[in-house]
Amino acid sequence: MGAPRRLGHEDGGGGSGGAARAGYLGQLDDSEFESALQELRLTRSIWTIDLAYLMRHFGVRHRFCTQTLGVDKGYKNQSFYRKHFDTEETRVNQLFAQAKACKVLVEKCAVSVQDIQEHLAQGHVAIVLVNSGVLHCDLCSSPVKYCCFAPSGHHCFCRTPDYQGHFIVLRGYNRATSCIFYNNPAYADRMCSTSISNFEEARTSYGTDEDILFVYLDS
Repeated sequence: MGAPRRLGHEDGGGGSGGAARAGYLGQLDDSEFESALQELRLTRSIWTIDLAYLMRHFGVRHRFCTQTLGVDKGYKNQSFYRKHFDTEETRVNQLFAQAKACKVLVEKCAVSVQDIQEHLAQGHVAIVLVNSGVLHCDLCSSPVKYCCFAPSGHHCFCRTPDYQGHFIVLRGYNRATSCIFYNNPAYADRMCSTSISNFEEARTSYGTDEDILFVYLDS
């Protein structure tokens, strides 16, 4: 059973809640969105399962795919998860256990690039957990990379080899150039692009459980 990856950052808004808003909920006013975060008790550590519950709360059709249904004890000693692991393990496992009853769609399954492209081609988006130390944007001026997800003055993740989870929102792709377009919620003013190979490396890194939340914009 298990895997705690799902903390996008240890923030309830910038990296994680921000991904939810960029993914679909951007039309909500701040008070409505913050009220939902409080009601669902999403205040600090946000996991992918939390985002799925948030989508359900607002009636957004979704499908959460992961390699692990629950919290993986193997991550307990990883620096990224260590701080909140013990306090979060029970809470997150309960969310998985109650998902079906709460009409939160969760599946243990592998997702291919082709699956993702087909979803995006229909005009939908997807929230993906990636290792920000691996992912980089081809459109950013060198040497700036989008592994530097933190705002100015904060810790730069690219300075550490350790896993650093972060949510991004997939927007589209170019099959001819083998690139994928995404938004980094920490920077709302730009679109990013990376190669499919780099994206795959970032989303399948140890620690992500290949979490992906498909969001359907026709809901």
